Amino acid sequence: MNEDTQTTAQPSGGEPVTTTPAVDPNSEAHPRNFGSDNWAGAHPEVIAAIAEANVGHTPGYGGDPWTARFHEVMKGHFGPEAQAFPVFNGTGANVLALQSALPRWAAVITAESAHINYDETGAPEKVGGLKIIGAPTPDGKLTPEIIEGAVLGRGNEHNAQPLAVSISESTEWGTSYTPAEIAQIADFAHDQGMIVHVDGSRLGNAAAYLDTELGSLTTATGVDIISLGGTKNGLLGAEAIVVLNPQIGQGMRFLRKMNLQLASKMRFLSAQLNALYDGDLWRTSANHANAMAQRLAESLAEVEAAGRIPGLSVVQKVESNVVFVRMPAEVAARARQRFAFADWPMERGIVRLMCAFDTTDEDVAALVAAIAGSTSSFGRP
Repeated sequence: MNEDTQTTAQPSGGEPVTTTPAVDPNSEAHPRNFGSDNWAGAHPEVIAAIAEANVGHTPGYGGDPWTARFHEVMKGHFGPEAQAFPVFNGTGANVLALQSALPRWAAVITAESAHINYDETGAPEKVGGLKIIGAPTPDGKLTPEIIEGAVLGRGNEHNAQPLAVSISESTEWGTSYTPAEIAQIADFAHDQGMIVHVDGSRLGNAAAYLDTELGSLTTATGVDIISLGGTKNGLLGAEAIVVLNPQIGQGMRFLRKMNLQLASKMRFLSAQLNALYDGDLWRTSANHANAMAQRLAESLAEVEAAGRIPGLSVVQKVESNVVFVRMPAEVAARARQRFAFADWPMERGIVRLMCAFDTTDEDVAALVAAIAGSTSSFGRP
């Protein structure tokens, strides 16, 4: 092994097996990598918003003006009935959202690749007391037909009862549901007596890709409750739950405390969320990350077309900020001398390349050159 690399042998935070170039925290060079959009720092506007909130004394636990403003911002995106609750992290948001909306005997139907099924260490089941049913999909997207095939044991006391559908937008495979596709799922789910939850850790990336609004993907399509992301789009660490259906989530205030997701100094979470969503920063950052992923995919297609790397190919549509690539092991090993990225556990021989709000054209060009094993201009603007 190259002495300048470190190997992570276990998945961590949704990031499967990676080999990571070592970073000296005292060095002036802090390289960008493609391991995850979680690896990026916080956007400068977010840091500034935190600093601006760091003044004087203000009531804790959400009684502050930043949180009051956040509630209004969320109503602007999702409608006047939307109720918003800042929380610390995405797994907590998913568990709390589902737990608040469902009884203990409920089952949640989701894609097999979904974060709540694969990447949360069983938290929805162990903490939330809910059964997760993962359905196989070719691209991470559920359909009414797939959901119908997963609805089993209804009315049988020996089975957890299917009472919710959870979709990821965008999906763990980087694909994005259109508003029409979500509406079809919601119509089917509601006809079956189920609610619809959206794991929106990258909802902004999907909305940016589809050139639509956050509410057009959720409120307008019949979604009941959202886990709204922030950290993957440039926040230091803040997410939110947004309840759209006023008939659910009644115990949220109490469950948030019970589930260790109630921030005493909530103004600092709300200030971050306001920096992202009270304006166009969410869209600007998501558009940039998406554009870098598209450029990366196009550049790798050039390498493939040139016959430079036999067996190299992009394997999913690029509809957000991630590129999935079938990559020979020796090529991946060579590229990892300079860049970190994840092996995808859902299918052997595929790697995941994530772009972030701060990924640059130069980053993309350097990664493509490392993959191609040359100093050519593949991927340069």
